Amino acid sequence: MIALFFLGQPVAKVAIVGGAFLLLTRRVNPGKLYREIDWPLLVMFGGLFVVIAGFEKAVVTPETAASISRLHLDNALALAGVTAVLSNLVSNVPAVLVLKPFVPNLSDPQRAWLVIAMASTLAGNFTMVGSVANLIVSYRAVDRGITISFWAHFRVGAPLTLATLAFGLLWL
Repeated sequence: MIALFFLGQPVAKVAIVGGAFLLLTRRVNPGKLYREIDWPLLVMFGGLFVVIAGFEKAVVTPETAASISRLHLDNALALAGVTAVLSNLVSNVPAVLVLKPFVPNLSDPQRAWLVIAMASTLAGNFTMVGSVANLIVSYRAVDRGITISFWAHFRVGAPLTLATLAFGLLWL
């Protein structure tokens, strides 16, 4: 898979082929693997994509684009801030999808994507809903008798997020 990535093959194609290869070459019954899939979480995550696609079609109008341009997203700090806030409102992956239509109009789209990638990833630690990974961990912890409250996560996540975002912005 790594070789294919470096040869410039599309990421989605490599991932699908790699996953299929693993399923075919392992002695584990695929049915056992399918039973381990967290279907409600998968449906919720898929639903996020549907909602964001609907949001993009219904809300992202020329007027919205003009309003967004007033946020000065060419500024890395502003873009990171907007990304961080969105990541904690709708989770980090949908936040990136919401920002997608605005990036090509920025003065340096490549740098903007780097800022969005950094900020959405790190901001996902701010609150429990900032990343689907946080929800997965807390959901799995409950199955084992451990409760991770919103505030317990926030006490650790908020300072960690602010520190790593500041470091990331300095680095970029």
